[in-house]
Amino acid sequence: MELVKIFTMWMIIDLSNNQFEGGIPKVIGKLNLLKGLNLSHNNLNGGIPTSIGNLTNLEWLDLSSNRLSGTIPIRLADLPFLSSFNVSENQLHGQIPQGKQFNTFGNDSYEGNRGLCGFPVSKGCNIIEPAPPNVLEKDGSKSNITFGWKVVLIGYGCGVVLGMSVGYVVFQTGKPKWLVNLVEIQHEKKRRRKSKDGSRSNGRRRI
Repeated sequence: MELVKIFTMWMIIDLSNNQFEGGIPKVIGKLNLLKGLNLSHNNLNGGIPTSIGNLTNLEWLDLSSNRLSGTIPIRLADLPFLSSFNVSENQLHGQIPQGKQFNTFGNDSYEGNRGLCGFPVSKGCNIIEPAPPNVLEKDGSKSNITFGWKVVLIGYGCGVVLGMSVGYVVFQTGKPKWLVNLVEIQHEKKRRRKSKDGSRSNGRRRI
């Protein structure tokens, strides 16, 4: 049996409480028989793939306690058998999908996402607030990376300016001897090679 077929026959996937990083792959939407998916308590980032809306047999979905961002795909509201849904403790924002199964989920399914609005959370979607800060900013990692890039750019800029300044002074005050000598040596080598090649070709013609 092919591995792809085995994957499509899976009914429950529980990869919770690991240290998985990166985004949720879109290909997960091809697991047609999947009934339960638990990716909670990892370090996943990026958005929730809209391809999860293809899992028409899905009964429960737990993506809580990650670093997921973006909005909740509207297509998830069309899943007919979804009875348990949890995306709490992420960085999601925007309006919570309404209708069908989503009308049965409580506030605990969304808590910890300050950017979410609409039923069942108390925040209305007509209130405009800045997006929640990135997790990287909380531990200082993002600011450190930014600072590091600034230092590199400043150092590079200073090096370019200093090099241009020195070069300008040297060429204005006189030809740099080391550069002139290097060019003359290379030119002399090329001239000798050409003369040798010419003498060899002349010798062959005489023969």
